[in-house]
Amino acid sequence: MTTTSAATHAVAAPDLVRAQVGVRDRLAPPGAVGVRVDLLADGPGSTEGAALRVDVTAERVSRVALRWSRPLPEGVRVLGDAWERSYGDLSWQGLTPERPLPWTVLLHDPRTGSTEGIGVRVRGAALAFWTADPGGLTLWLDLRSGGAPVELAGRTTTAAVVVSARAEGGQPDSGGSAFTAQRALAHLQCPDPLLPTTPLVGANNWYYAYGRGFGLDAVVRDARTVSDLAGDHPVRPFGVIDDGWSVGGVADGRQASGGPWDAGRPQTFPDLAEAAAAVRAQGARPGLWYRPLLRRERPDGALAGALAQAVVAGTGGPGQRQDGWALDPSHASVLDVVREDVSRIRGWGFELLKHDFSTYDLLGRWGPAMGAAPAADGPALADPSVTTAEALVGFYRAVREAAGDVVVLGCNTVGHLAAGLEHAQRTGDDTSGLTWSRTRRTGVNTLAFRLAQHGAMFAVDADCVPSTPGTPWEKNRQLLDLVARSGTALFVSVDPATRAGAVDADLAAALRLALDGGAPGGVEPLDWLNTTTPQHWRSGTGGGDEDHGEELRLSWGEELGADPFEHTEPPPP
Repeated sequence: MTTTSAATHAVAAPDLVRAQVGVRDRLAPPGAVGVRVDLLADGPGSTEGAALRVDVTAERVSRVALRWSRPLPEGVRVLGDAWERSYGDLSWQGLTPERPLPWTVLLHDPRTGSTEGIGVRVRGAALAFWTADPGGLTLWLDLRSGGAPVELAGRTTTAAVVVSARAEGGQPDSGGSAFTAQRALAHLQCPDPLLPTTPLVGANNWYYAYGRGFGLDAVVRDARTVSDLAGDHPVRPFGVIDDGWSVGGVADGRQASGGPWDAGRPQTFPDLAEAAAAVRAQGARPGLWYRPLLRRERPDGALAGALAQAVVAGTGGPGQRQDGWALDPSHASVLDVVREDVSRIRGWGFELLKHDFSTYDLLGRWGPAMGAAPAADGPALADPSVTTAEALVGFYRAVREAAGDVVVLGCNTVGHLAAGLEHAQRTGDDTSGLTWSRTRRTGVNTLAFRLAQHGAMFAVDADCVPSTPGTPWEKNRQLLDLVARSGTALFVSVDPATRAGAVDADLAAALRLALDGGAPGGVEPLDWLNTTTPQHWRSGTGGGDEDHGEELRLSWGEELGADPFEHTEPPPP
């Protein structure tokens, strides 16, 4: 959609390499602390040596840092990514030398209009982030096992593969080359994406039910609604049963829903296979939410030693999350349970699986609290010989293999570790059926700043568009149309109380466009260099050199602009 083009750039060897063994040790030359760091050219799919592989061999190690000393352009604008979901916090900024930039760093020169992107390939062994300062770039590779040094015992692991792309030709002060570079970099980072065979479109009741007060009849009604709105479109939408179906969960007054995931609530979902069949009978494809690493009761038996060790302040001891107990997926018995659960859900007849909360359950932190250390210093994982990144990749692989032909949608997963092992990624924090400002902050931001990952790493899901009495339809409908045009996943939460002729017409048009795969050429943010929630977008192209698509001017603000008190909104009932 832009007139700029991107090219792969060879990654030079760093000017400095340092390693850390103990989590509080000073970083030192690797050889001085018994760590070997091998820097190897890695060029499949591009020019020879375009990528740089970082292999680490050690008895034990916590971190490796690589420094490229080079002056950055004056006035450079910098963008990173998010550890897991974004939280309305992605933005282009000036240099903040201590700011962690997870996974990628994009450098936009407003004087020339060019943009350079540098990042690490997906599914590496390290939790990787960058820092940028006037004198250069540093890549920090967190190889810890939980909060302790990983015990490699002489094993060699590929901590990261560094790739780079550059886009020229943008107009000065234009964001065109920035989006082109970001998209090219995402493709370099993930050479083997797992993509759904059809667009992901459907209904999900979370943002009007919030896990309470609904049963199979409501799920069937929502499936009928989305199916009717889709009309006779050959691609059928999904009807997703979100949180609130399981025994002893939020529907029963608990703070969180946990396993075992072997049955539904007797009074509302007595037979999950029948529930899946009932959704399918409405012309929709059944989907199901679950939280794989949380248990209602303290684990015993084969899982007794599999408790996640991270402690959340104010919740008690290791593994306690809200009023449940979190499991550590580095433990073989946990992966056995995960495989059994996913196979069971598949056997019930569900065609989409949304698995949630795994990053928080393992590490005890949400993305914004991770900073430069996704895990707090402390105990190692149940298997101290694997890094946290390796444990998460193993977990995602177990889900994927057990899912078979079921579409896998990850929420609160680490997208750069799950890419290639999940079809879709919830890239942003929750939108809201209670306050529009939260939907604006999280939904619009993640759509704009992680859109380049769509089709390159997975299908992007910016979260549901609500239609609820508490949120303004004149705002929701703009986001609905934008997401539909983008070709990214479109799920809607439609409170039956809001059904009306005009609302249904908007929903039907958007759902059918989304089922088509969106507008040809998708959408692109145009003012994203200067705001966290772009209002100026380009939509679609006709394919000709002179066709630059349709420009959209959207309005996200309400009467008083944005709501500065939105973060203090009470939680869902």
